[in-house]
Parts: sequence; structure tokens; C-alpha cells
Amino acid sequence: MDFNAWRRRRISEPAYRWARNALPAMSATERDAIEAGDTWWDADLFTGNPDWRKLLDVPAATLTREEQAFIDGPVARLCAMLDEWDITWNRRDLPPEVWSFLKSQRFFGMIIPRRYGGLGFSPYAHSEVVRRISAYSVTAGVTVMVPNSLGPGELLMQFGTPAQRDYWLPRLADGREIPCFGLTSPEAGSDAASMVDTGVVCRQVVDGRELIGIRLNWHKRYITLGPVATVLGLAFKMSDPDGILGGAKDIGISVALVPTEAPGVEIGRRHLPAMQAFQNGPNRGQDVFVPLDALIGGADRAGQGWQMLMSALAAGRGISLPSLSAAAAVMCAHTTGMYARVREQFGIPIGKFEGVQEQLASLAGNAYLVEAARRLTCAALNQDVKPAVVSGIMKYHATERMRTSVNEAMDVHAGRGVIDGPSNYLGALYRAVPIAITVEGANILTRNLIIFGQGAIRAHPYLMPEMMALANPDEERGMEVFHDVFWRHLRHAGKNTLRAIGRAWTGGMLAPAPSSGPTAGHYRRLGRYSSAFALLADATLAQLGGGLKRREMISARLGDILSELYLLSAVLKRWEDEGRKHDDLPLVHWCMAKGYATIENRIDQVLRNLPGRVLAWGLRAAILPLRLAKGPGDALTRECAELLLKPSPTHVRLAADLHREPASEPLAGVVPGDQPVRDDPLARDPLALLTRAFALVDAVQPIRDRLRQSGVRDWREAHQRGAITDTQAEQLQAAEAIVSRVLQVDDFAPETLSPQAAQAAYARAAADQDA
Repeated sequence: MDFNAWRRRRISEPAYRWARNALPAMSATERDAIEAGDTWWDADLFTGNPDWRKLLDVPAATLTREEQAFIDGPVARLCAMLDEWDITWNRRDLPPEVWSFLKSQRFFGMIIPRRYGGLGFSPYAHSEVVRRISAYSVTAGVTVMVPNSLGPGELLMQFGTPAQRDYWLPRLADGREIPCFGLTSPEAGSDAASMVDTGVVCRQVVDGRELIGIRLNWHKRYITLGPVATVLGLAFKMSDPDGILGGAKDIGISVALVPTEAPGVEIGRRHLPAMQAFQNGPNRGQDVFVPLDALIGGADRAGQGWQMLMSALAAGRGISLPSLSAAAAVMCAHTTGMYARVREQFGIPIGKFEGVQEQLASLAGNAYLVEAARRLTCAALNQDVKPAVVSGIMKYHATERMRTSVNEAMDVHAGRGVIDGPSNYLGALYRAVPIAITVEGANILTRNLIIFGQGAIRAHPYLMPEMMALANPDEERGMEVFHDVFWRHLRHAGKNTLRAIGRAWTGGMLAPAPSSGPTAGHYRRLGRYSSAFALLADATLAQLGGGLKRREMISARLGDILSELYLLSAVLKRWEDEGRKHDDLPLVHWCMAKGYATIENRIDQVLRNLPGRVLAWGLRAAILPLRLAKGPGDALTRECAELLLKPSPTHVRLAADLHREPASEPLAGVVPGDQPVRDDPLARDPLALLTRAFALVDAVQPIRDRLRQSGVRDWREAHQRGAITDTQAEQLQAAEAIVSRVLQVDDFAPETLSPQAAQAAYARAAADQDA
């Protein structure tokens, strides 16, 4: 017996039989979800030895001339039309002129190719448009986001028949049709197998002709744009009990397009999601008949609905909510830094207090990281990659960092952020956080089950082929494939074990870096953690097998490690793509230090909770002999905070083109304590007002410093004594006046806040008019 036959009989076959028994049954929906989309940089990280040159060679996401012109033109005009306070508290909807503008400028057709009348934009341009609009209005951002994300348009482009594309795509592109997508049922959220919405194949006479079609019954909720939609993309369980189609009776989850004016369709009343005004609500259908060609992709796609949805989601989750989250993170950092500079306590800006600086550094670091990850993910999407695992990472971590950033911004703004009104630029973001956390895969589900659960199978170099071999009904053929893959897996694991030990015990010195310079050590450190992660993942999977599916906390921690490796890779990639700006290095170092601490903490948590203690001790000695990552130091934290407290090229890059240019000079004659005048463009845009105050305060700081060094506290006294010129006094007065306006909060007449009082006042006015 040769050696290969011996190891097959003695090792591979017992391992094959053990794995087949240990592997849990996988439902069709689970398999479709796991197989959806592509692997990308996540697969490199799973190898334990990522090729950094491959990452750096990825073309940076950029805009074409036409895309930039759209952002400079229609997007800028749209943003100028948006008043989030009016939208949210007065109208509870976008104004009619905004709806018309969105349709006429084809905002709903950004992803639809030009040959169908759409804009044909790249994923990065799509993301940029959503990000910029969201900085002005969450309502408008969501309204534009939904038709261009998971929905009929994307499904039609990927799976629709030529006739369906020719009819529907031009109508979706120019706004004649407003789409929504019905997936979530009250009885079934994340568990699509529990969906109770049904479609039964039947025959029905329509206009004197007998047609083969589907009789639909459904109840959907949380449907964004549902109340105003004209066409509903509907997911349902399809069956053919009478065998009309000649195939299986239980066909499976399918997707159809249903006009909302069809008989039997009931559009429910509106939801109010966390006081956000975007259109959302439930809908129902009772015995709604649609022809068979209403199925997206036609009859050939019957039963493939879940696979189609997962494929679309693999790309969509990497664009929509990460774009909104990036806007929120950047706006929170930008505005909080400016506010902390102009707001003084005890005679100094509050941004100089170390407690506030800790929050500012976190805001700056999160803004830099989320925007970096958004750009890297869009770079993959621009190359027609649908990175399913990366999209899950982006959905979870972008929205979680949005939550952190908004909370930190509220902490620093204190009462200025709590009092609502037209001048509060944080209130809408704060209320929107739970929505971002919940939709497109709730964050608890995404973290605990999807990121590592899907990543371990798809991104691991050998696990998916092994699982396919184990699932092969032909045992002999399955064993043959398993034997080959199993031994390649063992060789890989052996090499990675030695690599992980060597890198851990030398602090990453043996890991490669693509170049020398101030970030070379970061590449080596990430290489070390990648090796440790690959070894830890292999060992955990070997010990727990299918049981890992039920050990959600361990799975979540492994997913956190993979996520941090991806996000920190994006940070390094952004620094390279932006020209290796030395002034931005504090942000890079802060992000890396924070991420290293998270990675080591999660490795430690996995090792402390692995049931096999001997294995856990051995792994700890191999990959985490010492906990060295302690997070950013105080000096680095102060350095990052300072980047938000003064105008600089780094501040501009961090604002990522979301800063507001003041529309006019401050009104002449304004003195501290005056109420803002609503005819003043600065009063209409509180962020423009804050931006002007930030610039003026920075401009007069040298004058104030000189006075302070001379022992003079009151500039008016200095002016009377001739210590400063009339021009300098005017500058100081203007800065003082505009800061006073920034610090003001809104107040209201009591009757405007009470619906009952408002109705009574209206009734009295009407009675007086009649009299």
C-alpha cells in the first residue's frame, strides 16, 4: 500500500465520516445566503498571509467627469432645496417640488444603464450621491437610496427578461414608476423560510382570455416608499398544487412585480420610523392575480427568489447604509470640532479640555476609518465584484460607528444638541441611528451569524470545497474530492501555524510590508494578526464544527477580528491613495492603535471561552503570548483632537467635501444676544453659520493671544486704550456676535408645540374670520 492510499484509509476516511456526521443540515435559504456574492480582500485576510501589493494595486474609487458634474449640479441644487426641519416636523414628507426634481433629474435611476434612460453611474458615484444628500437630509437620503439599492431596478438588471427590462427600467429611471420592495412579513424577519406570503399557480380569465398566472396573498411591513410606490417587488413562497407548470408542487421563494393599483392590493397607512419622515408603511394583497411573466426573470426564475435577493444584497449593503453612516460620522466630527473650538468655558475653548479631546479624537478617527472603508468597498464594487462578506462588515461596522459618533457628538454639544429646532443639526441623525442599526439585516444578526458564519465558509481557502465534498450524494466521489482538499488544508494550516508563531513572538517583525516608511510597521502588525486569526479560526472550526453555529458569541468575536483586519486595511489604503500625507498620520496611527486593541481583546475573549482548555492554552502561547495593544495613548489622542480644532488641509480632507460654505457675510449690526433673522442665509443654514464662526474665531486668535500675553482680558478696554486698531476691534466684535448666534437654541410659542392648542387657535381664527 502506497503512502497516499494509507493516509486516505487511516486519516482522510475517518475525518470524512466524522465531518459528515458533525456537519449540520443546511437549509436552502442558508445555502443561498452563503453562496451569494463574491469573495475579495476578505479571502486574502483568511489565508493568514495577505498580499499587500494586491490591495494597494486596487484602483482608487473615482468619479467620471459626468458623475462629478451631476454632483456639482443637480445634487448641489437638490441639497439647497432641503430643509430637514420643515420636512420632518411640518410636512412629514419631502416637498412636492423636491419629488418632482428627483424624478426629472433621474435620481431614482442612478444605477440603471443609459440605454434604458438611467444615469448609468458607478457604485462609487451612487454612494457619493447618497452620502452628500444624507448630510443635508436623512429623509431625502433614504428616499434616493432605496430605488437604487435592493429593489426592482437592481433585480431587473441582474435577472430580468429583455422584455421586462425594456418596459420597466425606462419607467423606473424617469420616475413614472416609484418602486418599493416587500420582503419582511410580521411572521418572518430574518428567517425567510418562515415566510407565510404565498403565490399559487392558477388559471384565470382576464379580458376574455384565459391566462396562466399566480394568485398572491401577502402581508408585508416596514416597506420603505411603500405608501407612495406604484410598483411592488414582492417576495413570496410559490407553489403549483395542480401541476400546471409540470414541475414540483412546492417551487420555493420567488419574486414578482405587482402594480400597486392591481385589484386586491391594499396600501396601508404610514409608519413613523423614529420620527423620520421618509415614506414607510405596510401593505397587503388578497387574491391578487398577476400573469406568470410578472415573475422577475420569467418562469425560469421561479423558486430562485432568495438566491436573487441575496445576490442583490451582496452589493447593496456595501453602498446604501455605509454611505449614510459615512456622512453622519464625517458631519459629527466636522461640526463637533468646530463647535468645541468656538464654545468657551473658563475662558478657553472646550476642545482644549482633555475629556472633550478624548471624544474629539474618537470622532476624527471614526470619520477617517468609515470613509476609508466606504471608498475601498466602492473600489471593489466598481470592478464588478459583489463582496458579500465585506458588505456585511460594512453594514454592521459603519452603522455602529455612526451610533458611536452621533452619541459622542451629542455629549460634546450637550444642551446645544438636545434642544430641537431648525438650528439643531444633530437631532435628525440621532433619531435615525436605530433605523440604520435595524434595517438591511439587523446588527445583532449580522455580527453574530453572518460576518464570520458566511466568511468562514466563503472566504476560507478550503472550507467551502470541503463542505461541498461532504454534501455530495455520491460518497465515493465526495470522498475523493475531500481527501485532496483535506490534505491541502492541513498543509496550509501547518504553514500558517509556524507563520503565526513566528510573527507573534517577534511582534510582527517577520511579516512582510509593501514598502518602507511610517506605515510599514502597521502592515507587519496586520500580517501578524491575520496569521493569528487564520490559525484561531481553523482551530475553532475544528473543535466546534457545526456547533459553532450555536456559539454565537464566539462567532461574533471571530467576525470582529476579520472586520478589524478589513477596516484597518482600508485605513492604510486611504492614506496611500491620498498621497501619503504626513499631516494625516495621527489619524492613521489612532485608527490602527484602536483596532489592534480590539483585535487582541477579541482573541483573548475567544481563547477564554473555547471549551477545549488545552487547545486554548496552546493557542494562547502561539498567537498571543503577551497583550501588548493598549489603544491610543494620550499624546496621540490630543494630536488627533487638535486636527478638528483648527482649519487645515487635514481638516478639509477629513470633512470629505461635506463642509458648508456660508452663503453670505453675517448681517451688519448683529450684536450678541440678537435672535437670528430668518431672511439671513446664515440663519437658514446652521452649519454655514457654524462654519463662518469657526473661520472668524480662528482669524482673530492671534489678536486675542497678543492681548492675553499683555495681561488684557477685555478687547473693548484694549480698543479704548489704542492697543488694537478699529479694524481689529470690528473683527473681534464680529466673531463674538456670530459665536453668540451659534450658541443659541430654538424656542417656540407654546401653541405651536401642542396639536390641541394649534387646532383651537385655528378654530378661533376661523370663527373670527366668519364673524
